[in-house]
Amino acid sequence: MNQDHIPPTVRRTYGTEDLAKAASFAGGFINFGDWHGIDLTAPTPDDRVHSQEQLYRRVLNAFPEPRERLRLAEVGCGRGLGAALALREFRFASVTGVDIHPDQIERARTVNARAMATYPDRLGYTIGSADELPFHDASLDGVYSVEAAQHFRGLTGFARESARVLRPGGRLVVTTFFAAPGDEITERLKILLASFADGLDVPHTLDGFTTDLTEAGFTPVTTESIGPDVWPGLDRYLADTVPNDHWTRNFLPAWRHGLLDYHLITATRT
Repeated sequence: MNQDHIPPTVRRTYGTEDLAKAASFAGGFINFGDWHGIDLTAPTPDDRVHSQEQLYRRVLNAFPEPRERLRLAEVGCGRGLGAALALREFRFASVTGVDIHPDQIERARTVNARAMATYPDRLGYTIGSADELPFHDASLDGVYSVEAAQHFRGLTGFARESARVLRPGGRLVVTTFFAAPGDEITERLKILLASFADGLDVPHTLDGFTTDLTEAGFTPVTTESIGPDVWPGLDRYLADTVPNDHWTRNFLPAWRHGLLDYHLITATRT
């Protein structure tokens, strides 16, 4: 894969800046978290890690039993902790983490070296992009992505590639945040949130993605809003970790004003 295709903001944010070290995250994970059931009185870094693990569990629970037979790939795996969790807790046949950024793959292999040694034929990490997955046709039972699709330049290629690498009956599970439709919404997001202003995040719409999935050969496609389990908890944690005027505090009002929402999408390859 041509590394020149990595967008500059993605290259910088996940390269020299190493986003996993930002105060908004904890434990090496990079997602906003599923805060359901977590006490928000005074959330701790351990609670933050738990929220991020819990978001992975929410995604991975969407795969059917018996999970021991399923070969999975995670697209946008970052430091690879979620892929290791998937293998350790859910006992999938194999899990391969894929990321476009070579620094992230290097980190994933280092951070998860013990797990890879324990499961040498079942856990791995490799370079690849959402629209150029490094797998043979119909070679996987499942593909999932946790808070990475907002960085993909387009979702049509991701839908097509997921359909290509999945066997008939295979499942795709994606969770991330989507923008409401409309040019005005996009401009408001750019004003509120630096990640949209600098191009790190792309204002994909949920309807646009579900259409891409249907046209790629997925049916049924189901969606679930999980914003109530994400945004309030995230903002409560941010209140104690970043300045009050930090731009990340604008995710909660953006959600409350209907500019974006967090969704879980599940689709089956026909």
